[in-house]
Amino acid sequence: MSAQNNIHPSAVIEKGAEIGNSVAIGPFCHIGAQAKVGDGVRLHANVVVMNNTIIGTACEIFPGAVLGGTPQDTKYKGEATRLEIGAYNIIREHVTMHIASVGGDGTTRVGDHCMFMAGAHVAHDCQVGNKVIMINHAVLGGHVQIADGAMIGGNSAVHQFVRIGMGAMVGGMTGVEGDVIPFGMVIGDRASLQGLNWVGLERRGFTPAQLKDMRRFYKELFEGDSPLAERLAAAQKNWGGNELIKPILDFVDTPHRRSLCLPE
Repeated sequence: MSAQNNIHPSAVIEKGAEIGNSVAIGPFCHIGAQAKVGDGVRLHANVVVMNNTIIGTACEIFPGAVLGGTPQDTKYKGEATRLEIGAYNIIREHVTMHIASVGGDGTTRVGDHCMFMAGAHVAHDCQVGNKVIMINHAVLGGHVQIADGAMIGGNSAVHQFVRIGMGAMVGGMTGVEGDVIPFGMVIGDRASLQGLNWVGLERRGFTPAQLKDMRRFYKELFEGDSPLAERLAAAQKNWGGNELIKPILDFVDTPHRRSLCLPE
């Protein structure tokens, strides 16, 4: 451990833990023997880092967070798995993130520049991208995939194995049982697609002309009485060359174990 670190005397750092430079560890934190804490990380009071957990550069972790706990999965029998947390994340009070279970590649992953508000939960084997925001008490089931820039509303629950596309938005108090398309917006007791995340698209710098194309595309794909497969084939023909729309087409056309969230 570097002499530049600021570690409170009441903190417990088990032998074998790797602590970077310029790290601040507050009162009553507990760092397990397999943990790796990167440069510039700040742990406020009562943070617990368990098992094989890697915390990237300059993360800030608030009181009561528990990172690297064992999976809440009856299939898990102590296999050597881990949790990888990227850089510059803000992890607020009482957030929980678990190491992986079985049935994946052995790693739960969180990207860079994310914010996890109080009480949020990232379950085993989740794959969370960059700049993701999870609002207070939003929870992910096992093996959920969250792409870059998605936002999960407060008190929402995402079912196991669901995919949330890039830039998508899940409204508060929403149960998400199906995949959410990139830039999609879903809400409801059981989530239904309400349209595209226009505010998010505008913040990403989409031009009025691009937004107009997105509206036309969305109407062609998700409105009408013909089967979705027929509308998808037509949309691929009409919009497949559009670099902004192609990620949505690819997402819809990729076979997955969960069905899509669709308009009611």
